[in-house]
This record gives sequence, C-alpha cells and structure tokens, in this order.
Amino acid sequence: MIDLKGRDFLTLKDFTTEEIEYLIDLAADFKRKKKKGINFAPFGGKSVVLIFEKTSTRTRCSFEVAAADLGMHTTYLDPASSQIGSKESIADTARVLSRMYDGIEYRGYGQEIVEELAKYADVPVWNGLTDEYHPTQMLADMLTIKEHLGELKGKKLTYMGDARFNMGNSLMIACAKLGMHFTACAPKEYFPNAELVAECQEIAKKTGASIRLCEDVNEGTKNVDIIYTDVWVSMGEPAEVWTERIRALTPYKVTSDVMKNAGEKAIFMHCLPAYHDLKTKIGKEKGEEFGFKDLEVTDEVFESAQSVVFDEAENRMHTIKAVMAATIGI
Repeated sequence: MIDLKGRDFLTLKDFTTEEIEYLIDLAADFKRKKKKGINFAPFGGKSVVLIFEKTSTRTRCSFEVAAADLGMHTTYLDPASSQIGSKESIADTARVLSRMYDGIEYRGYGQEIVEELAKYADVPVWNGLTDEYHPTQMLADMLTIKEHLGELKGKKLTYMGDARFNMGNSLMIACAKLGMHFTACAPKEYFPNAELVAECQEIAKKTGASIRLCEDVNEGTKNVDIIYTDVWVSMGEPAEVWTERIRALTPYKVTSDVMKNAGEKAIFMHCLPAYHDLKTKIGKEKGEEFGFKDLEVTDEVFESAQSVVFDEAENRMHTIKAVMAATIGI
C-alpha cells in the first residue's frame, strides 16, 4: 500500500519508482472517472493556494480544475498579489498559509524557494515549476507515453535542445526512475549538470535505465520512441539570449527528418507553449527580428499525427489531481 499523505511534491528524486508509478496509475483512474462523468469530490471544505511568480496557462488551469473536481476551493496569487520574499519572508509566508490552506502550490524561480516553503509549511507543498525541476509535467508526460506506447520501462526518449534546466533535468530523472533510456541531444555546452547526470546514472543502475549525452542529431534520434523538445528561451531570460540560443540550437530543431529517423511509431512531445509558427506576439516579433518561421519544432511535426502535445496538456490536470489527492490524503 502506497501512502503519500502529508508528503511534499518537489522533485521526482524524492520518490521511489513504485510511488511514481502509483501516482501515474491514480491519475489514469481519475481520468477514466472524469471521462465517464463519475463525480469524485472527497475534499469538500478544503482549500489550496496557488503561488505563481511565473504565470502559466496549463499549470494554473490544471490546478484549479483538479481542485474543483476534488471539491476544493482555490486562491490564486499572481506575481503582483503575493508578498513572498519581498515584504514577507518565505518562512513566514509558509507558516501563515499553512494556517489557512490544506496545500500550497508554488511556480517560480529557484528550487530553494519551494524547498524553503516546504521546510516551514505544515501542509503539502507542490512544485508547479522551478528553474531546476518540473515534476508535475513529468507525471503528465509519463501518463501520455503509457497511453500511446503501452508501457514505460525500456522506452527510449530523446530530449533535443537546451537540456540544462528544468525539462532536461526532470526528464532525465523520470527516465532513470522508471527504467527508460534517456538521451540529451544537444551541443556539449547545453548538456545537463554533470553532478545530476552522475546521480541519475546511479539510479539507472537499479532500474535498468540508461543515460546518454549526444551531440550528433542522427545518432541521438535514431530508432527512439519519443522525441521531446521545449522552448529555447524561457521566461525572464535576457533578450541577448535569443541570438546565442538560435545559433547554437537550430541544428537541434525537431523536423520531419528527425521524426523519420526516430521511426514511424515514434511520438513527438512538447510541454508547451511552442514556437511552431508565428501566431503569437513574441513569435511574430522574434521571427521578424531573426528571420525564422519556427524555432524548436516545425509546424509540420507539431501538427502531425505523431504529435501528442495536447494529450500531454490535458494530462497535466489528471496527474496534478492525483498529486493533490494522494498528498492531502484520499
């Protein structure tokens, strides 16, 4: 029996393979119930607070809908609505909110912030994204892979692009924990942190997983099950980063040739939003400035039958529901 009541959800490094699989299975069960119209709202009278120092469509909507489905009320604190770290310390914020809420979500910057919230809070704290880790996205991704490919263990996932931050880190951890084969396909200077690579390699020895760092696109994407990418420039990064990233990462764009190299059964994944066209304000501005029509993935691949990006987006809600339910205590 897996019991996660009272646990924080900060990074998948803190969870065993069995606990991660339990959360994925619980999310799948919640998804089945929702599709069948089965009401399951055991947390009436409970409330959670969502602290967003970085805004997000998917994460906010996922937490709010998941909480509502479970019978809970939510309070959303946007970047201008919270005094966290400015007029009130993180420790004090955690202790105040613990007196009012049954769970605290944080989405923002350094991992040390959500870790400090968890240290001082008396209720579960959930990481909605930090610079280093994105664990709720991982559960959604793994549920999506399982739905499309039937199983997780032994599957080969290649992450293309900048693998130094939350998505590269978290996918490497998730694959190591679940017995999958992870490849970071990127320029050498964009490889994940060596210390984390070594940590994941130790985990992989116990699960049958493998960790590979590869600069060659053909080698890194040959006959793999999943091609994954993310935006090359994240929120809050300076303007000059665009020039550097476009120059270094354009050879690692996900194209139809990349997908053909992976194989016709391979799926394409992206945590969104994606610069697959110029239909966004930033995409249009940067496209005109740098002369591109797409960035990390072509529109052809994004809109193809191999793309499962909107299944991923939906699964954020089901997996976040599982995390909240399991840690508050079903």
